[in-house]
Amino acid sequence: MLKKVFFGFVASLIITLAFHPAQAEKKHGLAMHGEPKYPKDFNCFDGVNPNAPKGGNLKLAVIGTFDSTNPYINKGTPPAGISLYSEKLIFEPLMKRSPDEPLTQYGLIAESIEVAPDRSWIIFHLRPEAKWSDGTPLTADDVIFSHAIQRDKGRFNLRSLYQRVEKSEKLSTHSVKFTFKKDADGTYDAELPIVIGMMNILPKHIIEKGDFEKNLWDPVIGSGPYRVKEMSLGKYIIYERRPDYWGKDLTVNKGLFNFDTIRYDFYLDSRVAFEAFKAGNYDFRAESDYPLWVTGYDFKAVKEGKVKKLELEHKQPVGMKAFVFNTRKPYFADRTVRKALFYAFDFEWLNKNLLHNAYTRTRSFFDNTELANTATPKDQELKILNEFKDKLPSELFVQEFNCPQTDASGKNRENLKIARELLKNAGWVFKNNKLVNAATGKPFVFEILLYSKDDTKTAQAYARNLKLLGITANIRVVDPAQFENRRLNFDFDMIIHFWGHSLSPGNEQKLYWNSVAADTPASRNYAGAKDPVIDELAKRLVEAKTREDLVTYAQALDRVLVWGYYVVPLFHQNKYYIAYWDKINHPKHIPGAPLMGISCLWSKDAEEKKQK
Repeated sequence: MLKKVFFGFVASLIITLAFHPAQAEKKHGLAMHGEPKYPKDFNCFDGVNPNAPKGGNLKLAVIGTFDSTNPYINKGTPPAGISLYSEKLIFEPLMKRSPDEPLTQYGLIAESIEVAPDRSWIIFHLRPEAKWSDGTPLTADDVIFSHAIQRDKGRFNLRSLYQRVEKSEKLSTHSVKFTFKKDADGTYDAELPIVIGMMNILPKHIIEKGDFEKNLWDPVIGSGPYRVKEMSLGKYIIYERRPDYWGKDLTVNKGLFNFDTIRYDFYLDSRVAFEAFKAGNYDFRAESDYPLWVTGYDFKAVKEGKVKKLELEHKQPVGMKAFVFNTRKPYFADRTVRKALFYAFDFEWLNKNLLHNAYTRTRSFFDNTELANTATPKDQELKILNEFKDKLPSELFVQEFNCPQTDASGKNRENLKIARELLKNAGWVFKNNKLVNAATGKPFVFEILLYSKDDTKTAQAYARNLKLLGITANIRVVDPAQFENRRLNFDFDMIIHFWGHSLSPGNEQKLYWNSVAADTPASRNYAGAKDPVIDELAKRLVEAKTREDLVTYAQALDRVLVWGYYVVPLFHQNKYYIAYWDKINHPKHIPGAPLMGISCLWSKDAEEKKQK
């Protein structure tokens, strides 16, 4: 009898465990590799002033326009503050990313998390105090709704990630579990729990009553520290700080979101925006035009000390700004042609004559980091690349990738000679001062599409050298909305694009380079790359179990990309150039660290009032 009871107990225990897997330990943060830097009871992020006073008004400028308050669909351009790629003023994610770690998150809407050892699932335990700006509690229903609506109707890059969730489950009013699909090899993508942690949460009670896919949401209801006070489409938007913001005392928010109002004014011309800054029409400017930094910041307010200047060196990824070939176009489908045009860009002349010799030529998608390809492949990277040896150019294995150099005279004879030979080998001939296709007789003519007048001088310099090869490169500058529409639909020959990168590249690399993305409008594979080697390396990059493996796969992917000549790399600096009116203050910058963004600034007037 006792034996029957014992085995009955064991059987019931096995059944119970099968349907109720052991709970993982609750955590306050999650790192892609290793453990979070900040402990559970940390006071604030490094690089902020935890005692920053509240109050005052901040005025900022944006080059461009906006015609949408919905950042979750492919159409329209949302403003800073609402855009997915700006500071989170209105909508918030479950977890907040720390600024000084490669990829680590800490609880924001989620108070704590549980994660499976193999990262096959994650549970978010929400803060009971979290509320929407209309006072409605934020619950697990909002989280599940947010995932479903963005998975089915959201931006392509969001849909492709959120579709990899097997199921979402409401465990309680304030707990939700996401279970992930296995990859083809039977393993789980270790980055997916972090991807879901980054997911912005939307108010179900508002959006399900309306049309998720419309451009303008009115009112814009979020859970974040600000609400929209006033706006005029394409001209300005004003955010006001919520005194009732539920998360104002969280450690991840300490020292942040200090101004009572934040106003963004939109300018179509960067020079007009600069004149507005000089006139005091806005307070803070991150300068990306170094020649202007050298020659333009000697106006009266600078001399009188009313405008302060900062030059801050950093050790962060500088990204890749480049001319991008649309390889869907027949003339750019040939790697040899792309390589020839790569030799036609004269960086040294441009740097000397237009850029005050202040820039460095970019040679890697991960420049200024340990992720960049170096020298020739060796050790583990070489072993990886040898798997694909018959599918890769032979020079990749024996030559260091470098951009061609000139003497800055503007003549560029040697490089143009190499370019002509490459074009000849690709079936192009020089005839009547024009480069024509030997088989069809069609001249080599294409368009460089831009939206920023700041890039025209760079494009013009490139076009002059291309003309010496018999190639006609027509430059067209369109407004940002038209540019974005054409870019999303791959309706261009060549564009200038900037890929920003973190110290922990992951699933976004698939969106940038994957073969499936190449045929999907609104993806970010602008070059149209369709290479099974790139697909596999991007996949393994995401699957990397250690930081060391991630670095190796990033270097391998980077090496294959640059030797594929999908872009003509431009240039970069490893400094921030900041100018601001003396009415605002900022935390002390940590050498080498990234900037914290505008949310860490505060008003000097508010500071003086606090001290009285």
